[in-house]
Amino acid sequence: MDKLKVPDNILCTKSHEYILAENNEVKVGITDFAVDQLGDVVFVELPEVGTSFIKGESFGTIESVKAASEIYMPVGGKVVEINESLTTQPELINDDCFEKGWLIKIAEFDKNELDDAMSYDEYKDFLESKEEEE
Repeated sequence: MDKLKVPDNILCTKSHEYILAENNEVKVGITDFAVDQLGDVVFVELPEVGTSFIKGESFGTIESVKAASEIYMPVGGKVVEINESLTTQPELINDDCFEKGWLIKIAEFDKNELDDAMSYDEYKDFLESKEEEE
């Protein structure tokens, strides 16, 4: 899972989305663990720019050779940009989920909603504790 360069300021959710704060926006994608679980991504459905969502709401779908999976909002807010490259190159998520494979950018979000997110180290600990339960 440590193949990719993980950004220092990344936050992760229990539903395997990540959040990267950039000025007054956050970039949202799926974690490298989620990518590993999905396998080769073949299709991504993303919302329209301007759409607002609440935290926890599904905002899109990722389909892989193994499964289709909904993606959930790690914070509520308004979609200000989508990664257009994914419409023709969904495999960018597999290649580099943090740099080239991000999904959406959100503005007008509640910074307090970031409090539920984990650092990458905490996320790795969370994954290990889940593995031990199984």
